[in-house]
Amino acid sequence: MAAGVRRYDPDRRQRIIDAAIRVVGAQGIAGLSHRSVAAEADVPLGSTTYHFATLDELLVAALRQANEGFAVAVEAGLARVDPRADLPTALARLLGELLERERGRAELEYELYLAALRRPALRPVAAEWCEAMARALADHTDPVTARALVAVMDGICLQVLLTDAAYDEAYAREVLTRVLRPS
Repeated sequence: MAAGVRRYDPDRRQRIIDAAIRVVGAQGIAGLSHRSVAAEADVPLGSTTYHFATLDELLVAALRQANEGFAVAVEAGLARVDPRADLPTALARLLGELLERERGRAELEYELYLAALRRPALRPVAAEWCEAMARALADHTDPVTARALVAVMDGICLQVLLTDAAYDEAYAREVLTRVLRPS
């Protein structure tokens, strides 16, 4: 290729985001740099800084993409729920599917989500995720209860992920039942 000629590469930005997610999955956020992402994406270093001037911009894109994937999984799970069915049982089963079958994905998504504690640029994206989850659950209950369910489900997920405990579906079902049907 002649000097100064650019190769048309419309998917490069997406490949960089995908590479950032893989880097965080393998090395954690501490391992994320423009250089590590460029190597993982097999693109020149300048491409990562062209598309994402800062690591926070790259993390925002990665978190947004992870959120979208999680939201799709949750919405698909909720779509299988019969409105007359037992919602706590369905949600407990959905959490089990996410934590048992896709634990690595859940760990990655929560790592990106919790990065908002130290990186204010990520907070709006984390808030978007909470609101999207609450909207999806509001189709099955009222908005306030939906937000409470998001908080409880987050708490259960974090306890399982942070303690390496086995997911206890019966416990999750009981807790979710108490939120939905207080005594």
